[in-house]
Amino acid sequence: MLNNIASLTPAQIVAELDKYIIGQKDAKRNVAIALRNRWRRMNADENMQREIVPNNILMIGATGVGKTEIARRLAKIADAPFTKVEASKFTEVGYVGRDVESMVRDLVEQSVNMVKTRKKEEVKQKAAEVVEDIILDALIPPIQGKTNSPVSTTVDSGTMPENDFELNERTRERFREKIRNGELEDRKIEIRVSQNSNSGVGIMGPGIDEASMMNIQEMISGMMPKKTKKRKVTIAEARKLLLEEEASKLIDMDEVKEEAIFKAENSGVIFIDEIDKVASSSKKGGGPDVSREGVQRDLLPIVEGSAVNTKYGIINTDHILFIAAGAFHVAKPSDLIPELQGRFPIRVELDSLTKDDFYQILKFPKNALTKQYVALLSAEGVELTYNDEALEEIASIAFEVNSEVENIGARRLHTVMSRLLNDILFDVPDKIGANAHIVVTREMVQEKLSDMVRNRDLSQYIL
Repeated sequence: MLNNIASLTPAQIVAELDKYIIGQKDAKRNVAIALRNRWRRMNADENMQREIVPNNILMIGATGVGKTEIARRLAKIADAPFTKVEASKFTEVGYVGRDVESMVRDLVEQSVNMVKTRKKEEVKQKAAEVVEDIILDALIPPIQGKTNSPVSTTVDSGTMPENDFELNERTRERFREKIRNGELEDRKIEIRVSQNSNSGVGIMGPGIDEASMMNIQEMISGMMPKKTKKRKVTIAEARKLLLEEEASKLIDMDEVKEEAIFKAENSGVIFIDEIDKVASSSKKGGGPDVSREGVQRDLLPIVEGSAVNTKYGIINTDHILFIAAGAFHVAKPSDLIPELQGRFPIRVELDSLTKDDFYQILKFPKNALTKQYVALLSAEGVELTYNDEALEEIASIAFEVNSEVENIGARRLHTVMSRLLNDILFDVPDKIGANAHIVVTREMVQEKLSDMVRNRDLSQYIL
């Protein structure tokens, strides 16, 4: 199941993370070890597999230093189900709001979607052949009146001369070639497509939790007959609509659910952001502090390992990797309840970003903000390039604004880059036409952003 990371050593995982994230060496090393350990556990002695638990990670660092990005990229490298939740959105049992078990249900939903997508890709060719027959039946109905398509046709059931059958088959083959060659993409045909069944049943009553409500609604929905409706669309549109539908028919949902639950249980990653918001800054008091501690106590059994009911079945959270993160400006990690602290044995403090970090973030990552603006303007036929001195100046200004106002990490670069390039983005294509070449220089940066440096009240630039 976890074969896709079998060839990646911890050092190679760090190298992959380096393509998108600058700095934070310790954090990358720890998540790389955690990821590799997942594969090691699945290949360990069977008697020990259940005993090996993941080392959950607590990331401590200011906003915008890369906590979320590290977790998200890690999940992509592992091709693992990943869900991000904010601890501040949860409420303890008995209060209105999201319950902590919903993050596990979200993870299973992600896992099911991943498995379904892969299995649909596996049956894509077979589904395409079925769709081709459906489209052909809509264009040239078979004389026998027997069709495997949802197309509504009326065929004379009387006896036909043999040569008419042959003519019909030859005509169908000619049209089949035209369909394959894309010659009839704009031709309109009438097809039947399934409608999403909606039971329209509301469930009221005390003691019904979110999971039970979903299960009841899905059961009622499954009992309702599936509806179809006629649509007149082009062949190109029909192919898209029918391909998804036919691929869904070819996959075994029971198999999908079984594999998805296994994948979520053994390779799932749940990223709990803003965990410091549910930590009490003092040991005494009531009100919100009591509620925060209640959320922590609700989180505890999920992180420790428990069985959670989802609409796809029971999922055990024993081997899900939990990565929690928080700035901890007001509260401290020690303000979390001791039991929860013990469930995050690996603690990593992420470094604040330096001026040089900003420069590297602008220049090197595959998804660098500078490269995103290059891609946006290339859509208009405009070439955008940056001088190294310009990138250094942008980094310097972003670092200075962070130092003087509020440190929001790399997110400050979005503000600075937007301010720098907004006029150009507005003038393209009206004043700046295609084939133009714009070079961002240090002088341009200083001219556009000088008021940001001079203005000490920078509230208008805070994200």
